[in-house]
Amino acid sequence: MHILFVADPLESFKIYKDSTFAMMRSAQARGHRITACEPQHIHWISGEKVSARVRDIVLTGDESRWFDEAPGRRAELAEFDAIIMRKDPPFDSEYFYATHLLGQAEREGAKVFNKPAALRDHPEKLAVMEFAEYAPVTLVTRSAQDIRDFHAQHQDIILKPLDGMGGMGIFRVGPDGMNLGSIIETLNLDGAQSVMVQKYLPEITKGDKRVLIIGGKPVPFCLARIPQGNEVRGNLAAGGKGVAQALEPEDRAIAEHIGARLAPRGLLLIGLDIIGHRITEINVTSPTCFQEIEQQAGFPVGDMFIEALEKAVAEAV
Repeated sequence: MHILFVADPLESFKIYKDSTFAMMRSAQARGHRITACEPQHIHWISGEKVSARVRDIVLTGDESRWFDEAPGRRAELAEFDAIIMRKDPPFDSEYFYATHLLGQAEREGAKVFNKPAALRDHPEKLAVMEFAEYAPVTLVTRSAQDIRDFHAQHQDIILKPLDGMGGMGIFRVGPDGMNLGSIIETLNLDGAQSVMVQKYLPEITKGDKRVLIIGGKPVPFCLARIPQGNEVRGNLAAGGKGVAQALEPEDRAIAEHIGARLAPRGLLLIGLDIIGHRITEINVTSPTCFQEIEQQAGFPVGDMFIEALEKAVAEAV
């Protein structure tokens, strides 16, 4: 296959931990050709198909110069066998517009994973609403009073913006309510911005587990991201320690149920965030932790993903 990766600039990759790099490495090892572009390089004009300025690359195996590339060229997206959307969040207006361009490319014959419409329909924090039976007690609101009432009822809560990533903008407020007013002002912007509030889960001390679902099937190992020091966030970007561990039966059952529901909608890759056995987020834009699991548990997550991609492309013909 010839695979186009829509991603952040190649020069920004930290290849020792980047999951998109793990996908590329497995793809090349299985004989597939690799091309890359950034969302801002996608282009459409009346009378033509969606195209992009792309970079055809070959992985070198050298950490200091990890790819060689041919001269850049313009290519129609429909000419590729598969397109993998791997642009990192936030899911802002430009990301939204990129999914519409990719949606037009689909109408022209392109095969895009995850499916652009599915990316729009499953915002990563709000997607838990469909699976509320697995989530902690959760409130989504613009009302400062609703948040205060939620805190009064549950005492120990987590507040976070709906468009955050990597643990950005997450606050914990305990029974004393310290700084609740200023945190609401910061996140809520006087009623202009919705906030997610969840009951605090003490199991976070054992890790915020990233559970990957590929082609509807759970990866048999997860990465527990354990907060360090006085930090409440387990996100690796916030300094959490990643520890690979075998998937617990309860988490496997949750992942199998969600995978069976979401994979048919065009979500080839899903990343659940689970604390205890409660889902706090469903990540679909650019789920990570491939390499940490591969390095610590020895399970080839990248290979599993490319095998699922091959199957999905074959079935889409």
